[in-house]
Amino acid sequence: MATVAAVEQWDVVVVGAGPAGSSAAEAAARAGRRVLLLDRVEHPRYKTCGGGLIGPSLAELARRGGEPPVRTTIHRAGFTLRGERPVLRESPDRVIRCVTRPELDRWLLDAAAGAGAEIRTPCTVRELEQHPDAVRVRTDAGDLEARVVVAADGTGGRAARAVGVRLAQIDLGLELEVEAAGSGFDQGSIHLDWGPLPGSYAWVFPKGDTLTVGVIAAKGRPAETRAYLAAYLRQRGLDRARVLHDSGHLTRCRTPDSPLTADRVLAVGDAAGLLEPWTREGISFALRSGRLAGEATAGELEDAAVLRAAYEAALAEELLPEMAAGTRCLRAFERRPGAFHALIGRTGVGWRSFARLASGDTTLARALEHRSARWGVGLLAR
Repeated sequence: MATVAAVEQWDVVVVGAGPAGSSAAEAAARAGRRVLLLDRVEHPRYKTCGGGLIGPSLAELARRGGEPPVRTTIHRAGFTLRGERPVLRESPDRVIRCVTRPELDRWLLDAAAGAGAEIRTPCTVRELEQHPDAVRVRTDAGDLEARVVVAADGTGGRAARAVGVRLAQIDLGLELEVEAAGSGFDQGSIHLDWGPLPGSYAWVFPKGDTLTVGVIAAKGRPAETRAYLAAYLRQRGLDRARVLHDSGHLTRCRTPDSPLTADRVLAVGDAAGLLEPWTREGISFALRSGRLAGEATAGELEDAAVLRAAYEAALAEELLPEMAAGTRCLRAFERRPGAFHALIGRTGVGWRSFARLASGDTTLARALEHRSARWGVGLLAR
């Protein structure tokens, strides 16, 4: 009779080794769990992303110790409205820092391994089977069993589908990585343009020898979004710069009542539709939701309901209020981008508020706790 090979047993299997997955794997490993982190591709790999690290992201990275692979530190920001009305603002303090995603993702993956997580790449997850006490993870390298699975493979991933995330907002981002040489672009400054499509904007983020140039707008108008990118490149004098990467991606934001868990699966980052709806900033949400999922596994794993409740309560306290505030700001920005440009670009209070949000001194949710801020955003959204 043939011998049946034993199925590997793990406390936590994390599917996806982006910032959310690596953060979850590291936190769970530090909590003493046996952790396996899977990704379908080898790292480092190119990832479409502006690569701007705001204050909450930098605070999360500081938890890991060591110095993250930052390329530039930003103190200045230029703004235009549909390519016009240029203004430059400056802060004595750091506004954001910029990274490349291949370097950041590799750094986070190494941090997870350093905490004790086992890494297997490339490894493709084909199916999840939910059982009362475990999840069977079927991969192209064989089957595994986990007490908990963390879905960090994006909203279209196999693990994410087990949760059934519902989406309220899908945006199309187009991005180029171009050579910085000869551009004359200030390496200590970013540029933002409030765009011609409702809710759209464009950016240039410097990263030493390269510049990340991109636009984002609601899905459904691809030709106009591509035209906006082409126009923005011309406006910034970058239309003849050598292109190193040309890519696009969809950002997806959950509905307020969308599930975040299912049985023994916890969804994090993009897989859960967690991002800030106005700016579509996702790195800080990935880092924080991943850590919260990993920390939730420190408790008793026997009762899946308790595990889910712990993770969902942490998200409700730390991240979901920021998403609700971001939705309110997006509605106002869609209707009155010129007012946002005037406020941020032309007034001291507007610029200081923008810099405080970016640096992490405050959040949109805390800002909207003030009656005047709520009134102003509500007025603009009408």
